[in-house]
Amino acid sequence: MNRIFSGIQPTGNLHLGNYLGAIRNWVDLQGDYECLYCIVDLHAITVWQDPAELLASTREVTAGLIAAGIDPEKNILFNQSQNPDHASLAWIFNCVARLGWLNRMTQFKEKAGKHRENASVGLYAYPNLMAADILAYKGTHVPVGDDQKQHLELCRDIAQKFNSDFDVDCFPLVEPMILGPATRVMSLRDGRNKMSKSDPSEYSRINLTDGREDIALKIRKAKTDPDALPSEVAGLEGRPEAANLVSIYSSFISKSPEETLAEVGGRQFSEFKRDLTELAVSVLGPIGEEMQRLVDDSDYIDGILRQGGTKARVISGPIMREIQEIVGFVQP
Repeated sequence: MNRIFSGIQPTGNLHLGNYLGAIRNWVDLQGDYECLYCIVDLHAITVWQDPAELLASTREVTAGLIAAGIDPEKNILFNQSQNPDHASLAWIFNCVARLGWLNRMTQFKEKAGKHRENASVGLYAYPNLMAADILAYKGTHVPVGDDQKQHLELCRDIAQKFNSDFDVDCFPLVEPMILGPATRVMSLRDGRNKMSKSDPSEYSRINLTDGREDIALKIRKAKTDPDALPSEVAGLEGRPEAANLVSIYSSFISKSPEETLAEVGGRQFSEFKRDLTELAVSVLGPIGEEMQRLVDDSDYIDGILRQGGTKARVISGPIMREIQEIVGFVQP
């Protein structure tokens, strides 16, 4: 069976974009693949994190994944630091990857901004850790958004160079999986910007922890335009907020925007928003309620993460021994 690895940052405030763009797809993949879902706390500390907030956010994100439908009995759900093989393999990849490859990583440039000299070494080298996350389990497929495709290409380059350097067939060339009609969910206040937890406006996003009334209020206040919904996708051109709401609605009902507009074209947004509200509340309301219940039981969440870490090490341990032997390390 193909093996999927995917990770999510433990930065709290999971929102609709996380759910439709990633988490729901992870739930759908459970029956057909061997899945490892990881809360990537090692990646999180590439920038400063308050320790208490990092701990709380790790538990909150874990609760969100379980509440959304990730079954920790059928999948491996763990936080990255539970398995030291990630960091060990990342160091080996630091010695395989080339500086020129990392210099081309656009996300480092975006995150470091004008103060690159003050950025942490971890932030610069974290694509190597991302490759280690996947290849420590010889993952074959990774569900990714458009913004992660460059890092996956680097993972393939590292795997290929390792295999070539040591004349082995150790690592697979991992394949990207871009799933679902709403891989990019945009802000409810500005359809040109991606939905983000860092947006100062609470009305820009629907958090998975929002109650039913909050969800309804945010959809009512979502920015639109005065025109009716078009009957074809071409009619959404130059209307980013309208396109975003159509995309969200389409994702909830698992249809394409073309199919959605064939059904709702010509309707006013006031009417369309009522249907979208009903749909969003019916899907997200129970998730938020279950998530809150789980967050209140930190012992249960910690137990799930420890159990997942143990399962992860069972897979990565033999692979790491194989890698160490290839490199020439004395076996422990």
